[in-house]
Amino acid sequence: MKIIFTLFLLISLNVFCQDKPNDVGAEQIETAVENSEDAITDDSYWQSQMFYRKHPLNLNEANENELKELKLLSDPQIENFLRYRQLLGRLISIYELQAIPGWDVAVIKSLLPYVTVADDKNLLSNFRSRFSGGSQSLLMRYGKVTEQARGYQPPATENSNYYFGSRDALFMRYKYNYNNLLQFGIAGDKDAGEQFFKGSQKNGFDFYTFHFFAKNIGKIKLLALGDFTVNFGQGLVQWQSLAFGKSASVLNIKRDAQTLRPYNSSGSYNFHRGAGCLVENNHWSLTSFISFRKLSGNIVQDEDDERISSFQTSGYHRTSAELSDKNSLRQIAGGASARYKKYNWHIAANAVLYRFSKEFQKEDKPYNLYALSGKNWGNASVDYSYTYRNMHLFGEIAADKNRKFALLQGLLLSLGAKADAAFLYRNISKAYQSLYANAFTENTSPNNERGFYAGISLKPFSAIRIDAYADAFSFPWLKYLVDAPSRGKDYLIQLTYLPNKRTTFSLLFKSKTKQKSFLSDSNATKVLTDLPQNNLRIQSSTQLNEKIALGSRVEAIWYDNNGSFREQGFLMFAQGDFKPSKVLSGNLRLQYFETNGYNSRLYAYESDLLYNYSVPEFFDTGLHYYINCRVNLASLLKMKKQFGIDCWLKWSQTIYSNKQSIGSGLDMIAGNKRSEIKAQIITEF
Repeated sequence: MKIIFTLFLLISLNVFCQDKPNDVGAEQIETAVENSEDAITDDSYWQSQMFYRKHPLNLNEANENELKELKLLSDPQIENFLRYRQLLGRLISIYELQAIPGWDVAVIKSLLPYVTVADDKNLLSNFRSRFSGGSQSLLMRYGKVTEQARGYQPPATENSNYYFGSRDALFMRYKYNYNNLLQFGIAGDKDAGEQFFKGSQKNGFDFYTFHFFAKNIGKIKLLALGDFTVNFGQGLVQWQSLAFGKSASVLNIKRDAQTLRPYNSSGSYNFHRGAGCLVENNHWSLTSFISFRKLSGNIVQDEDDERISSFQTSGYHRTSAELSDKNSLRQIAGGASARYKKYNWHIAANAVLYRFSKEFQKEDKPYNLYALSGKNWGNASVDYSYTYRNMHLFGEIAADKNRKFALLQGLLLSLGAKADAAFLYRNISKAYQSLYANAFTENTSPNNERGFYAGISLKPFSAIRIDAYADAFSFPWLKYLVDAPSRGKDYLIQLTYLPNKRTTFSLLFKSKTKQKSFLSDSNATKVLTDLPQNNLRIQSSTQLNEKIALGSRVEAIWYDNNGSFREQGFLMFAQGDFKPSKVLSGNLRLQYFETNGYNSRLYAYESDLLYNYSVPEFFDTGLHYYINCRVNLASLLKMKKQFGIDCWLKWSQTIYSNKQSIGSGLDMIAGNKRSEIKAQIITEF
């Protein structure tokens, strides 16, 4: 492995920087999947990016919420822009952005594909007029693993567990959008193994979602009907939209999004279904929502009644057991957020309430002692922010139904043109519980945690950037596989070198230590054991010309290197993006990986069909490759400009060494290959 590592390192240094300048969204998504190991299904981030690419945001009209939707600007940068525009009036040229305090060249370059400077346009005329003249799109997606897993084979006995449906995965979405002021649509999703127009799914797709979303109807700034997400404060009580945790984007520690957002993705759990409204009057705003929906949960039969031991968040309904859990629980939810904002500070009060049709009680385990339980739950919080010159202070204080508290306090500092810093302290009670919450914490959900995070971004020279963070955390109560209060630490440093506009080279080192409980030879009970993990990554990219871009990565991992559970892993890939014409574009990758086991697994974000995420995990030894192509049929057929037809086709395959089977349970595949084909067509009119 060392020889291969050395050879590929030399290749990477010779190619010297292969990848387009760092895609922050891709890097953060990769880190999010690595930390949670859950698939990300909310594609609203990519939908928003693609919309603004085709319909750039007019900076002479953009408000605070629209600027936050770009997810490219911090709160101080947004406040500086709005103050600049208020004092000096509308912008004359895009070059004027260089005069805004805190907007450096890198920030402006990242914004340019999504913004414009244009004359004011009256887009708020008659509400009824928004129902015509907007853009419409229809997306249809297909996917299939070509090898047959055990779950699809005929059962040996009538009581055997198996998948009722086919191996085909299907997704459909229709969407209408009028300048982001009015949008509505419907989407349907069928996972592999689920039935389609037969059996338990006589209505076609296993999951349907509908949304109607409008902006700026008089004092009503946001109106959501159908399915939508709700985001309050810093995520201690409610945050359902896509959000990221620790990553090489070390300053990205604050949650920022509209309180209400339309939902039309494939995930069937993390959203509300009902109605929501945001009303503004001068400095005041009030967001409120009500939701009625059915959830899937694991049913446990007690002597007198049924109870739910956990929510089913995967959305899978393939087997008899999964189908028996489908829609087994009714949930009523409601909440509100009252906010007062001046130009450099705000304060808001938030509250959410839930009621379930069945008692919720997790499995009787010591680490579940403080888990959410009962038929009712609620949370309340106060969040705030204040900007003074180069300092931005923000935070949230929350409490749950049982009056257990949580605190999150952050600080962003601009230390000059060449340095920025971020600090975040959290203190969350071991008994604090929340539903649909997502804060900047080490745990997946904000509970049972104390910690302090410090990050810094340095730009000593125009071509060099250094990003680093350190995070120390502890867990006051037990956790799964951890039978005592525990602690951990996390460090990251990344050096990025940009010798020219087309080339990027980065070197990343990350070290993380957490504790788990294991039996030892000298003790009759389990003891806490430190499990350190170190990652070293070299990544490079270069844009050779308008038609070809190249990229590579080399990454090594050392898990518990000097301990009893020692494992090592290694991954390397080379990739290329090509666009020979307006009609055809695509990308491909060839990858090798080698690890000692699952603990030394590695993740790598890869290009996929538009609006679809792919962050596979790799362990054991093998090769992985894919080719992903896009054909612009509208250009090929020379159709009118108002019509667009894009087709995607992706083939990927993983070939393992010395394996007789892949996976486990019903997903086990006989042999050493796993192949997947995906296809997608998007029509715009």
